[in-house]
Amino acid sequence: MPAVRPRLLVGLAALATAPAFAADGVSRSPTAILFFLGFVCSTLLITWWAARRTRTTRDFYAAGGNISGLQNGLAIAGDFMSAASFLGVSGLIFGFGFDGLIYAVGGLAGWPLVLFLLSERLKNLGKYTFADAVSLRLAATPIRSLAACGSLVAVVLYLIGQMVGAGKLIEVLFGLDYTIAVVTVGALMIVYVCFGGMIATTWVQIIKAVLLLSGATLVTFLVLRQFNFSFDQLFRAAIEHHPHGLRVMQPGEMVHDPLSIISLGVALAFGTSGLPHILMRFFTVPDAREARRSVFFAAGFIGYFYTLTFVIGFGAIALVAGREGFLDGAGKLLGGDNMAAIHLARAAGGELLLGFMSAVCFATILAVVSGLTLSGASAISHDLYANVWRKEASEREVVTLSRYATIGLGVLAVSLALLFESQNVAYMVLLAFTVGASVNFPLLFLAMYWRNLTTTGAVTGGIMGLVTAIGCIVLGPTVWVEVLGNAAPVVPYKYPAVFAMLASFSGSIVVSLLDRSPRAAQERADFRHQYIRSQTGVGAEGASGH
Repeated sequence: MPAVRPRLLVGLAALATAPAFAADGVSRSPTAILFFLGFVCSTLLITWWAARRTRTTRDFYAAGGNISGLQNGLAIAGDFMSAASFLGVSGLIFGFGFDGLIYAVGGLAGWPLVLFLLSERLKNLGKYTFADAVSLRLAATPIRSLAACGSLVAVVLYLIGQMVGAGKLIEVLFGLDYTIAVVTVGALMIVYVCFGGMIATTWVQIIKAVLLLSGATLVTFLVLRQFNFSFDQLFRAAIEHHPHGLRVMQPGEMVHDPLSIISLGVALAFGTSGLPHILMRFFTVPDAREARRSVFFAAGFIGYFYTLTFVIGFGAIALVAGREGFLDGAGKLLGGDNMAAIHLARAAGGELLLGFMSAVCFATILAVVSGLTLSGASAISHDLYANVWRKEASEREVVTLSRYATIGLGVLAVSLALLFESQNVAYMVLLAFTVGASVNFPLLFLAMYWRNLTTTGAVTGGIMGLVTAIGCIVLGPTVWVEVLGNAAPVVPYKYPAVFAMLASFSGSIVVSLLDRSPRAAQERADFRHQYIRSQTGVGAEGASGH
């Protein structure tokens, strides 16, 4: 879809008198801008407060381990309910109807895996990152290097989706050029992480989760009220206004073949268990019990939110699709399908709700990119620098490097967001899920549950999964055709998770079974000690690999 390139905003006086959406598709609502500025100021105050309480490495990476289960559950939900969830999923439902729901259902399906397989053991085994857990009985240097690479690729892909969503939102809200909008978001993200660390990130996520759940509930209520709280009337109106008509209620509009459906489901269900910024949150609670409670609360909040997104997506079709005032000169939705939920807020609740939901969406993006950036910076500073490159590094050196890494990741995220401007944000985040499912989850699962896993097997399988995932993404329809402009993709499948995950598991298992080295024998023997530690938590605080 062509990018909307509105003119730069000129003067605050023009804002006060301009209509909600001008002819160029720019929202100039003073209410929206006041909400936006209010949130930015509030979060900067939180960052200042958190910076005064961030004194140690544990404070910076894990908020001192003092976050309760309920608070962490809200923060995890805030991490997961990203721009892809609200803007991207609702945009997919707006564009494709029923098929867009697979993103919501698939993402929610991953949480039982996190609850029953990972949360308690991860807390007992790890310290700051999931690499702490997987390197306990395996050689630390290669395993941490692999885990850090998988984390960084997932973080960067996830960041692209969030930054694109933020850029489009500010572009539509303020009239700022997309480039300036993305740079603004990147700058704020760097400030939050560099100065506030995990404490600031956690509280921004909690506040954002409460605001997003409240705002989505209000939008859903107002939409249903217009249809007398009848889903039948809502769906009939959606069928009437959608270009695909009745097909909007049928599967197959977005995902056509069974293999793609399976691969998409695999990425969403297992990718959740491999997202580094989600896994990192289990180290912010004091014990394994609170880690389990975190997942319980998070799954409840996320499930409720996706139920609302279902109504919001179809509500946007019924109230926004094809309606004058929401379309550009080419007859497309202003700002693209990613902005369907924002336009619905205006259609259902007027300028006040438009302003509130715009600010909430921006809060959503800032909270998520802060968590992502912190997890990426920790992979560089804690996993690579402090445990691979310079093991005698002081805590102060590690935190300082984290801040430099944050700046570097911010610059990289801005650059890639400019390149992927026209992509749906939900799909961009799906690529991060693909890496999580094909690299991080197999490594974490096998290290915790399979006694025969060896370092050689883990590294081989992880590299196979990572190379397969990245190769299929680059050579697939999205990058090879839509971004690089080639005529046809080398890899015809848009969703490569099932191939990459099979490569990772098979490589790890086969090579581990064939490994007869003395180190492999010792690593198998160490599994019992690790298993006991994963059940009791004894010694977890000192986990650093060997």
